Amino acid sequence: MTTSESSQSSAAAPLLDLQALVVAVRRRRRLWCSMALLGLLVGAAVAVLLPSPPTAVTKVLVAHQEDQPNDPGTLIRTDVALLETTRIADKALKSLDSAEKPEDFMQDYGAIGLTNNLLQITVTGDSDAEAVTRAKALADAFVADHVKRIRAAADAESKALLDQRDRMRDDLAKVNKAIGNGSPESGPTASSDLESLFARRAELTSRITDFGQRAAEARIGTPQLIAGTQIVDAPRAVRHFLPRAAATNAAVGLVLGLVLGLAVAAVGTVVADRPVLRREIAVNLGASVITELPLRSGRLWQRRRIRAARERLTASLARTVRGSAEPVSLLELGCARSTSVIALDLARTLAADGPVVIIDGLPGPQLAKRRLKPGDPTVVSGERAASVPHQERRVGVGSVAPGTAWTDLQYLGTQTVLVVRAGHGSAAWLHTVARQLADQRIVVIGVVLIDPDPRDRTDGTLWDGLDTALRARSEWQARQNGTGRRRRTERQPMWAAGVRDSDQEAR
Repeated sequence: MTTSESSQSSAAAPLLDLQALVVAVRRRRRLWCSMALLGLLVGAAVAVLLPSPPTAVTKVLVAHQEDQPNDPGTLIRTDVALLETTRIADKALKSLDSAEKPEDFMQDYGAIGLTNNLLQITVTGDSDAEAVTRAKALADAFVADHVKRIRAAADAESKALLDQRDRMRDDLAKVNKAIGNGSPESGPTASSDLESLFARRAELTSRITDFGQRAAEARIGTPQLIAGTQIVDAPRAVRHFLPRAAATNAAVGLVLGLVLGLAVAAVGTVVADRPVLRREIAVNLGASVITELPLRSGRLWQRRRIRAARERLTASLARTVRGSAEPVSLLELGCARSTSVIALDLARTLAADGPVVIIDGLPGPQLAKRRLKPGDPTVVSGERAASVPHQERRVGVGSVAPGTAWTDLQYLGTQTVLVVRAGHGSAAWLHTVARQLADQRIVVIGVVLIDPDPRDRTDGTLWDGLDTALRARSEWQARQNGTGRRRRTERQPMWAAGVRDSDQEAR
């Protein structure tokens, strides 16, 4: 792959791969399932350990002078805001003869508008009886305040109308006086002035009558509003059912925990940048995925299929080792146990052709201190690799985890099969592994993917790397035999350009 092709492919790659994100989050289901379960338990525990205080509820029908059928609820929201004021709270406390501060009392009650004219008031207390008493006092205080405001508004409107009527009566008296003092002289001018005074008197008389009627109507509507504002549902204690409260809180905690767990898993996946798809792992390592194996033995009905996959992998690796003049190694990343099992199966298969020695370069006691069965191949540690006779076939097993001594990997084998656990290493570390193996002249002939996602449908094949897949070994060897051994430095690894190394450098 040329530099221009790699730049074009990197430019075409999306900033966030949703498929990889979904797969990575699904693989971390233990995290978000645990958080969801924790939220469920916390919600149920809160309902048991912190029960709801005694609560009383009442409903008040509120009549408004400005009621309209298309009112969006502005008036009832205003009533809710007025209820939650120190004036109403102080009146309720005075009726209860309580020394509690209105500000503190306001923390113990609340209200919501059920409809445009129906207000529900909820009050808490130390006991059910106290909560009912406080709810009744609060509702009475609100009704009294609302009635007082209605009367004040009606009185103000009526007074304004009557004052306007009185001013017009004064104007009428002036007009009547002007008519009585009119000049007895006759003439066109005197006649027109007299007619205008009579017209003015008629207009003032009509307006005085109108203002009087409007003032009377303003007072007539007030009793209807006062009568319409009343307590329609007497205060009563709310019965709390612990099982229902626990179930509700548990459901809320479950949802919140699940959402939080999914968010943490998604953010952690993006920040960690750990490839899980076959396509990503193959591209980052520069080698094709030759097979996939689960991390564990699997369920009972899956064991036959898993056993068949292991047998096919062992047979394929055995053919590769038999047809290669150079030693072949298995290098693990995040799956030392699975790699040791594959190495033992491979060595047992090769033991039919002659003596086989497994050189154990793993950091743990997976092979060197393993209790071998009768007939199993010999296992020696990496320090004793020099003492192994050259006529015996070697199978090296090592690790490419952070802290690896890269220069020692050549003694395990100049060709290797990487055994990688999906989602274990970051993309930067996979690039580091590929670059270090290329620097050590170790050819990666394939990748065995451990614990893959069962729903992964991506292609883990590098079609431009014929020398990195087991199925192309024959073509690669034929090309070597026909044209001489090709220098590995002629084809620069595509992972070495434009990718910064991780902070975990080789020792």
